[in-house]
Amino acid sequence: MTHGILMHSIHDDAGVAVMDLAPGDEVGVVTLEGDFVTTLKVTEAVPLGHKIAMRALPAGHVLLKYARPIGKTTQPIAQGAHIHIHNLKTMRWDLERAEKPATSVKPPERLSLGGRQPETLQLLGYRRANGRVGIRNHVLILPVDDISNAAAEGVSALIQGTLALPHPYGRLQFGEDLELTFRTLAGTGRNPNVAAVIVIGIEPKWTQRIVDRIAETGKPVAGFSIERYGDLKTIEMAARQALAYVQWASELQREPFAIHELWMSTKCGESDTTSGLAANPTVGRVFERLAKAGATLIFGETTEVTGGEDLIMSQCATPEVAAEFKRVFDDYQALIASQGVDLLGSQPTEGNLRGGLTTIEEKALGNIQKMGRCTVQSVLGPAMEPSGPGLHFMDSSSAAAEMVTLCAAAGSVVHFFPTGQGNIIGNPILPVIKLCANPLTVATMAEHIDVDLTGLLRVELNLDEAADHLLGMLERTICGRLTAAEGLRHNEFVLTKLYRSA
Repeated sequence: MTHGILMHSIHDDAGVAVMDLAPGDEVGVVTLEGDFVTTLKVTEAVPLGHKIAMRALPAGHVLLKYARPIGKTTQPIAQGAHIHIHNLKTMRWDLERAEKPATSVKPPERLSLGGRQPETLQLLGYRRANGRVGIRNHVLILPVDDISNAAAEGVSALIQGTLALPHPYGRLQFGEDLELTFRTLAGTGRNPNVAAVIVIGIEPKWTQRIVDRIAETGKPVAGFSIERYGDLKTIEMAARQALAYVQWASELQREPFAIHELWMSTKCGESDTTSGLAANPTVGRVFERLAKAGATLIFGETTEVTGGEDLIMSQCATPEVAAEFKRVFDDYQALIASQGVDLLGSQPTEGNLRGGLTTIEEKALGNIQKMGRCTVQSVLGPAMEPSGPGLHFMDSSSAAAEMVTLCAAAGSVVHFFPTGQGNIIGNPILPVIKLCANPLTVATMAEHIDVDLTGLLRVELNLDEAADHLLGMLERTICGRLTAAEGLRHNEFVLTKLYRSA
């Protein structure tokens, strides 16, 4: 008898089908560690990645997965039956809200970590004037505003080795929305993966503001404004400077650097149940090792931790950090409540639902597997740079291109992106490493996947072995291997907009 169901915890009410199951199938149930639990007879068709009832459940039952509540049953469910949106609903974001967990603080624990240690990685990068290390060597043409996009793209078309980042904003914004746009644009230019920057804006004042922030890093940067010159003259002047920057940058050489100098980030997308079972825990295991080695790490997605927020608070370094996390989390919840909408289809997304995720609680508990057992050192605003090593939570959108753009602006030089159903996101300056454990996605979208973790579902790998594979890909990417997203020209650069312009 083959195993067809994996369980997070032997106390769970539901397991996850690791193959398409048909009525009458009798399959083994195992834990992710490969421990046999029981056999189960399937009573309804259950697609790959969807949940199956481990026991008969009455209507109104609070269903456990990850040994945590993920929703409430809306009708009786037979043992061996399919569990999804037709018989399970969230206990959040509706009139039957679950009581919010209390803030708690968990002291940092000493971790016993197996597998390859990050200190053994042979890392090569570009050391910048401020001491930071990048793993790519871009020369950016950065427009301040939407009407400067044409000039920026004109320069990039003329000068080989430059990269323009067109975007739709930068005009008639105000308040924190404007500040976030400035912070994201300047942060992108400040990123160590960028060797030099040409900034082009319609007028000189805002252009110079971004130039000055980038110049603080010591890297070459020049600004050009279009007013009183026009596009053609601006393109000519900027192109001459860009050519000089490209020639200078092309002679820079990689040099060895230590793991404690690494800044990196993670965000998942198009998640399904295999994300929480395998891909996200693999990131968590690697992050545990990297944090212990002194690296600087970023994660976030504020709405997508709904239902697991108390777990994050329990891993915060101090009561003050936990309180700040709760503040930004509650702000997002209040925004959602103020709109009076049903988020089903947005959280979880249609892709999440197709992959077997049913409620925001289930999605959240899978999402936060990426933090492993790391201690959260601080809570960052969007596009804010961390002030020290360890894991930091960024208050951020869960939209993939927005979140990855914010991580790049905060200084991350490489990004882990676990996916279940196959999110194809990339970024112009931040290499995005895709990892996936869904066998259907790996088979049908292989060109998008850097690390195949389907062996975890077959119980051919344990988490430490999977983490070793991911660390190996991290080492290769840092030293120059193009990720799938880079090779396929996925250069999504998306600014986060907080509210409408004036």
